[in-house]
Amino acid sequence: MTAFTYIDGRLMAERVAVADIARKIGTPFYCYSTAALTHAYDAFAVAFQNMPVTICFAVKANSNLSVIAHLAAMGAGADVVSGGELQRALAAGVAPERIVFSGVGKTRDEIAAALRTGVMQINVESAPELDVIAEVARSTGVAANVALRVNPDVDAKTHAKITTGREDNKFGIDMATARQVYGAAAAHPALTCVGIAVHIGSQLTGLDPFRQAFRRVASFVSTLREDGHTVSRIDLGGGLGVTYENETPPTIAAYADVIRDTVLPLGAEIVLEPGRVLVGHAGILVSAVEYVKRTAARRFVILDAAMNDLMRPALYDAYHTIVPVAEPADDDRPSPADIVGPVCETGDIFARDRALPEVARGDLVAILQAGAYGAVMASNYNTRPRAAEVMVSGDAWAVVRDRETVADLMRGERAAPWVGGTSAAATKRGARS
Repeated sequence: MTAFTYIDGRLMAERVAVADIARKIGTPFYCYSTAALTHAYDAFAVAFQNMPVTICFAVKANSNLSVIAHLAAMGAGADVVSGGELQRALAAGVAPERIVFSGVGKTRDEIAAALRTGVMQINVESAPELDVIAEVARSTGVAANVALRVNPDVDAKTHAKITTGREDNKFGIDMATARQVYGAAAAHPALTCVGIAVHIGSQLTGLDPFRQAFRRVASFVSTLREDGHTVSRIDLGGGLGVTYENETPPTIAAYADVIRDTVLPLGAEIVLEPGRVLVGHAGILVSAVEYVKRTAARRFVILDAAMNDLMRPALYDAYHTIVPVAEPADDDRPSPADIVGPVCETGDIFARDRALPEVARGDLVAILQAGAYGAVMASNYNTRPRAAEVMVSGDAWAVVRDRETVADLMRGERAAPWVGGTSAAATKRGARS
C-alpha cells in the first residue's frame, strides 16, 4: 500500500495535503499514516492466522505512543528493550502478558520492573544475566518467565551494524553453552523457563538466513526436549526487510511458509517481533529547502532537517526516496544534487548525486520510508530540537508529539556553583560592573 501519493499535483498523506500540515506546524516533521499501519499489520495477521502466533511489535523501530497504541488496538503485543520502552508500551495500552523484554544489558531495576509488570517473558542474553534475573526474582518473590536467546551463528546477509545472529555479535548464547544454561534455568526455583528465542538481524531481504536459523533452533528445541525439558514457546524475533531502493524482500506469506515448515511442527507457541516491516513505509519526514548552493562541481540542496532528525543515511549509508511535495511538471528534468542538512558535519547528508527536480528556498520535500528508525533515533546534536510528529487518518490529522524547543533541551541543566557564564550569572556581573 502507498499512503503517500500525488493527487492534483500535491503530495497527500492519505487524504491530507502534506503542504497544509507544513503551513500550520512548520518543518521538519514526521508524518505517519494510520491506513499504512493497518495494512501492514493486517498482512501479518492474515499470513499467520492459522498458526499459534503472538505478534509483538518491536517498539525500537518506532516508539511513538500513537503508533504503538494503534497497533495494540489491532491486537499487537510489544517487544521492548529498555525500561523506558516498557513504560511506553504500557502507556499505549499493550497488555503486560503480551510484552516481551529483550536486550543484552538489562539493569536490576529494569528486570524488577518487568517482573512487577508481569510481562510475558524476559529474553535472557547470557549466563550472568540469568543469575541476576534469578536474584531479582528471588528478592521480589515473583517467579520470572524466561526464554533463552540463542545465537545460531547465521549470517543474515544484511548491514554489518544490524546483524545480530553471528558468533562474533554481542547477542545471545551459543548453542553449545545454551544447553547447559537452559538446564540450570529450568532447575532454578525462582525461574520458569518457557522457551527459546532467536533474532538474527534487521532488514533481511532473503529467506535463506531465516530458514537456516529456524532449523537450528528447531533442532536445539528437540535436543532440549530429549533432555526432559519443557519448551512451550519459541520466539523467532523479527528482521523482515522492506524496499528502500531496489530491494525485493520476501512476502510475509513466504516468510510464514518458512516458519510453517521449520518450527510449526514442534507444536510450541510462536512469538514474532516485527518492527520495520510494520512501520517503515508508514512514515515520511517532511522538510523545507533552506538554500540551494551551487559550486563548480555540485548542486547542494540544503534542508532544515538534518542527520539528528534522520540518522540512517549517515549511520548506515541508507537510501531513502526523496521527492518534492509539489509534483514536478512533466518537462521538469531532474538533475544530480547532494541533499544535505545544516549540521556541522560532512556526514550530514541524505543523498549524494541524487536526481532531483529543480527546487528553491521554501519548497518542501518528503523523505520517504521513514517510519522505522527515524524519529526514534533522533538526537539533539547541535542543540537542535527534535521534529514534531503527526498522524493522519483519512482526511484528519493530529500532532502526536510536539516539536521540542530549545528551552526543553536546556531544562534541567544548570551551571556548577564554581562556573560562571550562565545568563543569570552574566546579568549579575553586568550589574556589578
